[in-house]
Amino acid sequence: MTYENIDLSIRDGVAWITINRPKAYNALDLPSMKEVFDIANRIGGDPAVRVAVLTGAGDKAFCAGGDVAGFAADPDGVQLLLKEMTGYLHMAISRLAWMNAPLIASVNGVAAGAGLSLVACCDLAICADNARFTSAYTQIGMTPDGSSTYFLPRIIGTRRTAELYLTNRTLSAQEALDWGLVNRVVPAAELADQVQALAQQLAQGPTRAYGGIKRLLQMAPNDSLESQMERETRSIVELSRSADGLEGVRAFVEKRRPSFSGS
Repeated sequence: MTYENIDLSIRDGVAWITINRPKAYNALDLPSMKEVFDIANRIGGDPAVRVAVLTGAGDKAFCAGGDVAGFAADPDGVQLLLKEMTGYLHMAISRLAWMNAPLIASVNGVAAGAGLSLVACCDLAICADNARFTSAYTQIGMTPDGSSTYFLPRIIGTRRTAELYLTNRTLSAQEALDWGLVNRVVPAAELADQVQALAQQLAQGPTRAYGGIKRLLQMAPNDSLESQMERETRSIVELSRSADGLEGVRAFVEKRRPSFSGS
């Protein structure tokens, strides 16, 4: 299937998702969010996808958030528009968060508003040294969407999240690294190669185990120690009989590198 606003390519176990609206700084309008949801639905259930990468077209923006110009175009209809836009975006993020395949943000420029939310919902994030991060919601008199009120406090803490929202502070790439928002900062010219290397590494890994880790991390802040340890027991027991679990143990005993199939 082809899309007008989002490019999707699946190669060697890696789903490459590119927001392709560079003239709009890769801002997401309603058609774009519908496409993101469709892509999330497709790759979330595709066993051939072992890892996914999310990025933006061009070298200026990862994603500048929602298409605010569309809000101004029809003030009377903006409430319905926002309900529809956030509905598709939030369903997409839910699919991506719970799929087994890890999701990497390749932040090639500005990440603002919903773009910041997309960085936060990814499992790992690598950014170019010229990337910038800002909330921008209160700048237009609105509150955040796109899951950032869920993920950001877990990643950087409540105080720092509040500062981003209330002051619209812009973080440099180094500040984002210092705060823990991204895992790595690289020269802009090296971003694509470094993300590809990480994606290829993860695409050879135990995909079901990655999914188990994602689910354990999602649930950890919401329950007691004992409940979380019970989830850990259930997960490791389930994976001990999986193809990759059996292969991993055999490879350890035989002192060789495991060959994981993702199953």
